[in-house]
Amino acid sequence: MHDHETSERLASYADVLAGELPGLWTSSHLPPDAKDDLVGLADRLWDLDLIADSLAERPLWQAAVLSRPDGAQLVVLDRHDGRDGFLIAAVAPRALPDEAYRGVHEPNGIALSDDPFLSAEQVAGDLLVRYDIALAQVRHQALGGIQPSHPDRLVLTWQQDGGVAAAPVGNAADAVLEAHGFVQDPQTGIYRLGADDTRAQARALRELGPQLDALGIGTVLQHPATRTAPASAPAVRPAAQPAHVTSSPRTR
Repeated sequence: MHDHETSERLASYADVLAGELPGLWTSSHLPPDAKDDLVGLADRLWDLDLIADSLAERPLWQAAVLSRPDGAQLVVLDRHDGRDGFLIAAVAPRALPDEAYRGVHEPNGIALSDDPFLSAEQVAGDLLVRYDIALAQVRHQALGGIQPSHPDRLVLTWQQDGGVAAAPVGNAADAVLEAHGFVQDPQTGIYRLGADDTRAQARALRELGPQLDALGIGTVLQHPATRTAPASAPAVRPAAQPAHVTSSPRTR
């Protein structure tokens, strides 16, 4: 089969597969001439089994990338072992520290048939389940010292660079954070407010408390032991006994 026909076949298959997976997925095709993108993608394939063995025999020369709005991605690949069907692999999140992957099992890829409808059921019941679990684990571990928030309580944590960070609570609270200059990291979901303008930061913190209180959400300010909060942020109340995250040693 000619390369052009192979590319069209892969792209069409991935389009149908994306439309059949649970949730909202979109598909994009990386052709052979997108060499830099393919190299970068190959480095992020979250697999130490079937897909890794396949790429050891032949580098990634084209791919179809399935993307979900929360940043999750799957990659559909051609098979080059003479068998029918395709391969599909999960993609590791961008820019997370190695420590976030320690102790997390790779959501290794699987082989798919030529039927994208049956394959969608297989992906949804197998790879996607393992991928979502692994994503949740690494994103949680990437939080570091940032305490998780709860539906009725937003926890703000001072950062060593002077910024403030918070785990998401829900759409209403998240909208308040964004309205006051917090920016969400698309991979971890963490909201961060920088310290470039300390007056604007203090004003945002003063205004957050009353607005969140009106939504029935309390606000707690977490103070690391190495930093004290400035006196200009009285609208949020510090935790009396900040919780500490402990974890056992993890290996990637």
